[in-house]
Amino acid sequence: MDFSPRTAIVTGSDSGIGRATAVALAQAGMDVGITWLDDEDGAEATAEEVRAAGRVAHTGQLDTTRLDECGDAVDRLADALGGLDVFVNNAGTGNTAPLLELTLEQWRHTVATDLDGAFVCMQRAARRMVAGGRGGRVIAVTSVHEHQPRVGMAAYTSAKHGLGGLVKSMALELGQHGITVNAVAPGEISTPMNDQTDVDPRTIERPGIPVRRPGDAWEMAAVITFLASSASSYVTGASWVADGGMLLMGPHGGSHLVSDDWREA
Repeated sequence: MDFSPRTAIVTGSDSGIGRATAVALAQAGMDVGITWLDDEDGAEATAEEVRAAGRVAHTGQLDTTRLDECGDAVDRLADALGGLDVFVNNAGTGNTAPLLELTLEQWRHTVATDLDGAFVCMQRAARRMVAGGRGGRVIAVTSVHEHQPRVGMAAYTSAKHGLGGLVKSMALELGQHGITVNAVAPGEISTPMNDQTDVDPRTIERPGIPVRRPGDAWEMAAVITFLASSASSYVTGASWVADGGMLLMGPHGGSHLVSDDWREA
């Protein structure tokens, strides 16, 4: 319980869950490294929110498909922050190509972004934490599809399953260094990735989700902030599903479907 995080990096924090997480960690007292892929203005807006919370913010471009470069991007931000206590792997992508139409290029891009690049960045962050000798927190944002597949998302589902396995393996090996590793698995969240940016999720009706609505990025940030804190000291290797009860609806969804529409992406 003596872990007191001072610095964090949140990848893909130019919008959505990443932006909310960066700001929430700043409000919890951390200086934050912010990464962006193609929206530098979005990253700067996040940085201004972090600074408004009284914390230091640094930004840097990160393309997780560039496997020979993305680890160095993590190191540059850690150097700028003066250390690394918390690493949140949030950057990701997806596609909705049906399996028989999924190209190898689409497959490789999704897996490289969501799994290969995540491995490089999380490993680099873990090395920094071990060298620092203060323990740490590694948190990966996966998806409910880490646990259950969906039609038209073979590459995404496979990558997120793999990322969930990586989290567990890292937890086994890094616990001796005082580093915990966990996943947060969001359901449907009102974010740009789901074409719902700037939409109040409470205005969207979702009868198939027990809480009857999508989630909000700030609700995911709250779970991540807990896992980044000293209060989560005995939690590791777990996947924290934050989906409003969506995964519980499997048998109900199956028995209540009245058309074959679900077979299409």
